[in-house]
Order: sequence, then C-alpha cells, then structure tokens
Amino acid sequence: MDEMEHIPRGDYAQNELRMYYWPLRMHSLGKKRKTIETKESILKRSIEMVKESDSNFKPHYDEQFFNLLGDGLK
Repeated sequence: MDEMEHIPRGDYAQNELRMYYWPLRMHSLGKKRKTIETKESILKRSIEMVKESDSNFKPHYDEQFFNLLGDGLK
C-alpha cells in the first residue's frame, strides 16, 4: 500500500510508529470493522502509542498526505 511511503523508516521509535500504524489501518479497512476510522485518526493513535514509551518521540510523516498540518503532533 502506498500509504506507508508517507511514513518513512527511521530510528527505533519511528519504525515502531510504522509497526503500529499498518495493522491498525488494515483493520480499519476490513469488512468486519465496527467503526470507520480515517488514516489521520489512526496515525494520531499510533503516535500516542509510541509516545507512551518514548515521550520525546518526534514523528516523521507526510503532513499534507495525512491532512494534519498545524495539528501539533510533531
């Protein structure tokens, strides 16, 4: 999926972000989903998960693709 190209690989925490994002996103697109989640909400949730173990984490992602300009997640 091309979405992962918008979350680059990096250090351990950045790769952890990718690790959290991908399965959550796939689940959100599945036939058995209960609610609809946007890619943006999943990215936010994934960032929060990484920050639980690394409070100084500065995520890298394509802000325009994820429509999070000025969201303050970085």
